[in-house]
Amino acid sequence: MTTENDIPPCLIFIDKEGRWYHKGAEMIRRDFIQMFYQSMVLDPKGRYLINWAGKTCRVEVEDTAFVVRRVSYEPGKAPDTSRLLITLSDDTQEELAPDTLYVGDANVLYCKVKEKTFPARILRSAYYQLAEHVKEEEGAYFLRLNGRRYPILNAG
Repeated sequence: MTTENDIPPCLIFIDKEGRWYHKGAEMIRRDFIQMFYQSMVLDPKGRYLINWAGKTCRVEVEDTAFVVRRVSYEPGKAPDTSRLLITLSDDTQEELAPDTLYVGDANVLYCKVKEKTFPARILRSAYYQLAEHVKEEEGAYFLRLNGRRYPILNAG
């Protein structure tokens, strides 16, 4: 049986804004951070692990390892092909999976990223960009895209 102590800590901490720290010092080398992101997995217990150079270690995460920094609307060339692109903290872009939006503690908005594998906190600036496409009806909120309504659920 695997316990938390079986996997050593990486001595890496990711804060709720997506900033990385090693032993308390902010990491500024984007190439290292991107390499760690590419080596990251979420174990069945919800722990963030980095598998690198044949070793595995635990990452301490304040909220989520990935954060959404930007949301941009991309109109489609054909009907029903518009999409929302999100820019993530690992400097990648992907299409928002609108069916994964949910509200967590303190009314923070989240979605799933990386083929719906990881949760991602939507930062305030990105939240305001996304809010342009959110509608409220009878106390319920939903994202409107391509004529469809995607409910934004409460996690609790």
